[in-house]
Amino acid sequence: MIRELPVGGASIRVRESGDPAHPPVLLLHGIGRSLEDWDPQHERLSDAYRVISLDLSGYGMSTAVPGPIGLASLADTVAATVDAVGEDRPLHVMGNSLGGAVAMKLLATTPSRVATLTLVNSAGFGKEVTLALRILAIPGLGKPLMRRIDPKAARRIERTLFHDRAHVTDERVEFAVRVAARPDNARVYLATARELGTFRGVRAPWRETLLSQVAAHPRPTLVVWGDRDRVLPAIHLEAARAALPHARSHLFADTGHMPQIERADEFADLARRFLTAHSPAI
Repeated sequence: MIRELPVGGASIRVRESGDPAHPPVLLLHGIGRSLEDWDPQHERLSDAYRVISLDLSGYGMSTAVPGPIGLASLADTVAATVDAVGEDRPLHVMGNSLGGAVAMKLLATTPSRVATLTLVNSAGFGKEVTLALRILAIPGLGKPLMRRIDPKAARRIERTLFHDRAHVTDERVEFAVRVAARPDNARVYLATARELGTFRGVRAPWRETLLSQVAAHPRPTLVVWGDRDRVLPAIHLEAARAALPHARSHLFADTGHMPQIERADEFADLARRFLTAHSPAI
């Protein structure tokens, strides 16, 4: 079921599947993306979990909450959205890319809400990031570039996300163009990119602060990466292992920035084993 909920002065799009009595799993997408990036995992996890995904504030088909856009406001809106769907139990939170950083911020700000973390090619572990995002952080360049997201540009972006080009479908390209045309999209995308990075790469201060906050609230954690990631390189997995020595980790072969799509069955099997170990009620 997909619906739109009023949250903090915005309209947030949410997808739910599975029995509401089952342990809750929350799925968070990356920058410029939408809840569709987690559709394969709804199909694979909803037999045993209450699965919730959402379009972050200002992304996908959600509108933006009033006020400044940044990691803190994104995490706060996620928490308020979970309240709006009536879920008050600790969550198994999975985040891809920016969604991983939002998941960690949620743990840092409201640790009682987080049971486990699954970080998927997550932001927050290194300076290196795709040139496309670094260029958007340059004042004066971002807005003109964001106005040029036509089918050709959208297809180029999709190709950076997957090692296997078979996942770069016409449907994904068409949806990306629709999302790019949304009123809040460019503003929110640029605000997020500029808060988190510069032309030189991902800023260190917020990463260091966030990781120290996460370390203060240790949770069972699974960190996974695709070895062919062209957005956030797989060398970040080593940094994640160093920052979170208690975490389990896995590197998917011949996989890009979205293992939850490109290796949907393997990802679900890995996630299910991890969640089962930390969900005694299942």
